[in-house]
Amino acid sequence: MWWRRAAGPLLRRGPAALARTVPDGSLSIWQPIHLGIDEAGQPVLITLAERNLLLGGEPGGGKSGALNLIVGHAALSTDCRLVLLDGKQVELGLWQESADIFVGPDLAAAIEQLGVVTAEMDRRYALLLANQERKITAGVAGWEPILVAVDELAYFSATVGTKAQQAAFTALMRDLVARGRAAGIITVVATQRPTSEVVSPSLRDLFGYRWAFRCTTPASSDVILGNGYAKQGYTAVDIDPAARGVGWLLAEGGLPRRVKSAFLTDGEIRDLAAYAARLRARHPLPLLPGSLGGAAA
Repeated sequence: MWWRRAAGPLLRRGPAALARTVPDGSLSIWQPIHLGIDEAGQPVLITLAERNLLLGGEPGGGKSGALNLIVGHAALSTDCRLVLLDGKQVELGLWQESADIFVGPDLAAAIEQLGVVTAEMDRRYALLLANQERKITAGVAGWEPILVAVDELAYFSATVGTKAQQAAFTALMRDLVARGRAAGIITVVATQRPTSEVVSPSLRDLFGYRWAFRCTTPASSDVILGNGYAKQGYTAVDIDPAARGVGWLLAEGGLPRRVKSAFLTDGEIRDLAAYAARLRARHPLPLLPGSLGGAAA
């Protein structure tokens, strides 16, 4: 396959490799995040500060692996707060010691804690207005960006709970994606059921960046990338089922490009998560008011 030509060191790069380039091993959420390689074997990096990212595809396509790359970078970034919602609990659970908020498969807790983030967003906007500023910038203590990472969006938005609870969760997510950018809220969402019932166009279209891993139908691929891309040849249906981690990334440049994500083994995630927790203990940030303090729901 095309990506095997450069599948060695570049695919092993990620938060661990980047952390080795700075004296204390810490990163910054304002730095580009290494995602993998493109079809030319070149490294693919994106800056997520002031951006949002939607990932989707069938089970086993590579979404959770890609999400762990992003969360790993954020966990090693001592200028970033972490809010993690995980419908399976085990994909992001290893990072919970670095998180202000960690919620497992509990829709009521997810709604409550997204409310905490929304209240913090509103507080920041009030302070920005009082200071006659329009957005949060890098390096200002107390204004650290907040990465909100959600794995298994469908669990919270369409699977468990009442219709009213699902609607409340979706409304909070839409509000954070729509209004959070200038307040330093970065939202990264992954779902393995890319249907319009799970990811409505009104929510999808708010995500500036999207990454479609293998999908079973052109319509599912378009749910992630946007209507019409499949007809233009950018369809995740054509991705080989054996090519885990390969997907169409719509980010800088305006058109999707095929990317093979870097990967972390379970052992590497455990080691990185433990190191990130120690690093954050040396650079502590006060917890968000009303948060769960990293405890799993």
